[in-house]
Amino acid sequence: MQKQIAVEPGLSNVRQALQAAGYQVVNLEQGQLQNVQCVVVSGGAENMMGIQTTMTKAPVINAEGLTAEQIIKKVQQYEQ
Repeated sequence: MQKQIAVEPGLSNVRQALQAAGYQVVNLEQGQLQNVQCVVVSGGAENMMGIQTTMTKAPVINAEGLTAEQIIKKVQQYEQ
């Protein structure tokens, strides 16, 4: 089963890189966060919508200043 990663809209390069690496990418929406492994946000709004505390217990990765490859490595760290 593919690991699900929620990605904030606007991070299309990250979305494409994660899909190419074999992850199932879902939109960052409240109803879809129960089964995600990680959440990737742009970093523009720290703790956007209270994601870190209320919507999911999955780790939140701030994509600000990171390449898509660096984000994939962070996602892979959470698999271990």
